[in-house]
Amino acid sequence: MRHRLKGRKLGRTRSHRISTLRSLATALIKHKKITTTLAKAKEAKRFIEPLITKAKDNSIHSKRLVSKHIKDREAVTELFTEIAEKVGDRPGGYTRVVKLGTRLGDAAEMAILELVDFNELAQKKKKKSEPAEDKAKAVDEKAEAAAPPAEIEEAEVVEETDVKEEAKEAVDVKEEAKDKEAVDVKEKTEVKEEAKEAVDDKKETKKASEEVKTAEKKEEKAEEAKPKETAKDVKKSEKKEDK
Repeated sequence: MRHRLKGRKLGRTRSHRISTLRSLATALIKHKKITTTLAKAKEAKRFIEPLITKAKDNSIHSKRLVSKHIKDREAVTELFTEIAEKVGDRPGGYTRVVKLGTRLGDAAEMAILELVDFNELAQKKKKKSEPAEDKAKAVDEKAEAAAPPAEIEEAEVVEETDVKEEAKEAVDVKEEAKDKEAVDVKEKTEVKEEAKEAVDDKKETKKASEEVKTAEKKEEKAEEAKPKETAKDVKKSEKKEDK
């Protein structure tokens, strides 16, 4: 017997049951509204509402406690920013379970689990239930705002002309800057060409000087070779005379 035992097993083991509740909680945080069986919706309600109360604290300790149960980081950040800010004034009862009837096939009872402050239909009903006096005041304020005086129109025209003149001046400044850049580029190219010509002239002078040096060396070698030949001839002639 299940006397004084809380919770539902949902036909699952402990680990499987915890993982299903975590997935339902993350889906509710992201989509603000989920459709599931009635038993799962009630268990998910008991699972997520304490986490929302911890998220209202918005401290590092509470974030660590919540991240133990919800493993999705995006869902945790959304819970601590968007949901906690909107639910800050509510002391409890953040979710609502709406029965949908039985499901075809297994006749399981279905339900919608949603966050109360994110229900669009309820917010529309609240807007419709506003008093007529507030609506009349809003209409009068809109009419006053929609009828500006003539002075404001003249000021707007003057401002438009000033803006156009400033735009023209900016365009002229840009064109002048482009012309200056083109002139600078031309000057740079001319300087580069002159430098190249100077380098070529230096190379030519070096080549000419090297050619002159090689010619002088050849002449020196030729002059050195001539007296050697004459000395040999003299020796030969002396030998012939001795004979």
